[in-house]
Amino acid sequence: MEQKGETKRLDKEATAIKRSAKAVERSTTELTDSADRRTVLASDRTLLSAERTYAAWVRTALASLAAGIGARALVKDILPGWVGKLTGSILIIFAGFCLVAAVWRELHGVTRVHDPDIPPLPRSLLVPMNVFLLLVALAALVGIWSA
Repeated sequence: MEQKGETKRLDKEATAIKRSAKAVERSTTELTDSADRRTVLASDRTLLSAERTYAAWVRTALASLAAGIGARALVKDILPGWVGKLTGSILIIFAGFCLVAAVWRELHGVTRVHDPDIPPLPRSLLVPMNVFLLLVALAALVGIWSA
């Protein structure tokens, strides 16, 4: 009788150990899945951060371009002509620098993740758009000096 009770106790312990092992296995799988998901989310945040930085460079370039044209027009009748031309030129040249820096930072700044959840900006659009904006800045620079 004592041996039968011991067998029952051992069976209960074996069942408890099996349940515990399954729970540990499930927990390990969940932790692995959770860590993988956090890694993907972190790479998405990094990608979006790089795109915000690109947008900030372009926004700064456009503001500098507008300020350069506005500076020339604003001081046209108040100060000597060379002051407006010089100020406008410096701001427009800075706009060109920002456009070049935006593309350089986007292309060389952050390594791309192979499988992000979100699609990144197509690089084939960045260069042509910034080249176009650079040509606009160059045209504004020529316009400042020819007017």
